[in-house]
Amino acid sequence: MNYIGIDIGSTASKVCILPEDGAPEFQVMPTGWNGKITSGIIYDSLMKRLGSLDDSRIIATGYGRISVAYADKVVTEITCHGRGGYELIGRNCSIVDIGGQDTKFINVVKGRAVDFLMNDKCAAGTGKFIEVMANRLGLTIEEMFDLAKTGTVIPISSICTVFAESEVINYMGEGKTKEDLAAGVIDSVALKVATLMQRKDLMDTIIITGGLSDNEYFAHILSNKLGRAVLPTADGRYAGALGAALIAREKQ
Repeated sequence: MNYIGIDIGSTASKVCILPEDGAPEFQVMPTGWNGKITSGIIYDSLMKRLGSLDDSRIIATGYGRISVAYADKVVTEITCHGRGGYELIGRNCSIVDIGGQDTKFINVVKGRAVDFLMNDKCAAGTGKFIEVMANRLGLTIEEMFDLAKTGTVIPISSICTVFAESEVINYMGEGKTKEDLAAGVIDSVALKVATLMQRKDLMDTIIITGGLSDNEYFAHILSNKLGRAVLPTADGRYAGALGAALIAREKQ
């Protein structure tokens, strides 16, 4: 039996194949403009990899979970990220999941989400904000972080992505360097994420999942904002898919 978790996010889609006896296998791809098309691509990939899905149990989660017509069940991303994050770190923890369109904060005890908070009203504290600003500066996201490490933070105060972009454009007109602007953008995102997290009690262990999960620089900046250690996770971007696969195995 294979237990499969499919996490259709707003920006990236992740897949976890969890064999009955064996280590999980992960796959990631852009979600694109249509979750149903992406789920079809994932289906073809699974069929090529496994030959058949008859001996599989599939749970879908994430922004586009209802588009996975061949899933046996859909489960909320809060539940799946909580279960997957707990598996990655091996103990009770607070999880901050920085996604393309929202940021989620989850407290997890023994693999179960016991409290959570979600910022889905504005993209200013999400990966989309970094992507928009990187495009404005003519950089890739990787280049943005590399430059930020050498820059001096320029404050970006707007809580709205559109207004914040206007701030950046004004700074560009003043001749500010890309290094300083990149540092300002990353610092702004970290501040907004920290502000969200401080609205809840934090566990002793705090980890990052989502697209920035393995970014040690961002974890360092966020740690400074919180005054608490925040740990990057190597496979954190797959937390939702891993959690879905584990739930598929546990809920037979």
